[in-house]
Amino acid sequence: MPDPDFSTRQLRAFLALAQLRNFTRAAQACHLSQPAFSALIRTLENAVGTRLFDRNTRSVALTPEGRLFEPAAGRLLNDAASALADLTDHTQRRKGRVHIAALPSLAADSLPGILAEFHDLWPGVELMLSDVLSDPCIELVRSGQADFALAAGGNRPADAGELSTRVLCADRFHLVCRADHPLAQEPRLTPRKLAPWPFIHMTRNSSVRQALDATLHPLRMNTLLEVEQLATVAGMVEAGLGISVVPTLTLYQFRRDTLVARALPLPPSQHRRVYLIQRREGSLSAAAQALYELVVDRMGSLPKT
Repeated sequence: MPDPDFSTRQLRAFLALAQLRNFTRAAQACHLSQPAFSALIRTLENAVGTRLFDRNTRSVALTPEGRLFEPAAGRLLNDAASALADLTDHTQRRKGRVHIAALPSLAADSLPGILAEFHDLWPGVELMLSDVLSDPCIELVRSGQADFALAAGGNRPADAGELSTRVLCADRFHLVCRADHPLAQEPRLTPRKLAPWPFIHMTRNSSVRQALDATLHPLRMNTLLEVEQLATVAGMVEAGLGISVVPTLTLYQFRRDTLVARALPLPPSQHRRVYLIQRREGSLSAAAQALYELVVDRMGSLPKT
């Protein structure tokens, strides 16, 4: 049985000899000694199980099988070169694709500058962003659709089985209220002093709400409304319907002259933590690894006011 295990060196030697029809010139073209070149041709013929050249002391010519093999050898060599070039483009981040999942609050404020910087560095890499809540973020990574995710919570959202997590940064909590609210001037803020006031909560499936409930437990807030969007929280607080507590990384939603944001004096153990989540098994692509490292460098050093 023929053994189809042959190398690109053998294919190049075969094509050189098929073109030049002379062992000496073909060996020189391949930068090989004639004995080494002849050995390549001989081992190739052994691999395919037939003679590819008729040769005597005066001439070298392709056999019928050699003529049949010539175009296929050219295609194989071109395919190998194309595959290597494509792989090099991906490893050098000239090409590729990265899918990141992130909480909407992070996707809207922290990530745009990072993604713009990444795109400037490697414009050939296709970027995909899924701005969804923590559970869908985790599921996108688990299913292999996203390379990694940015999620948040009071406790690690996933740290078993096929997923692993890494704490990226800690996110302090802030009271947000109208500038004319009594708490805006309260000299010593504590969570207990917030409890009597009407409170605008995020819905229970949001990472902000889950982290806040874990932080304030067993204290219960005087909930007036539960809403899904941070922009809605800001609108309700601005209208005077109540106060709220949100993490630092969401404060961009509350930058209004009519509102005040004040850090709550809580220990670091009660801050919300932002996590990088990826599959435990397998490596990230070169492009995904580059974005992962850029996120760590930029967001891991964010000031938490």
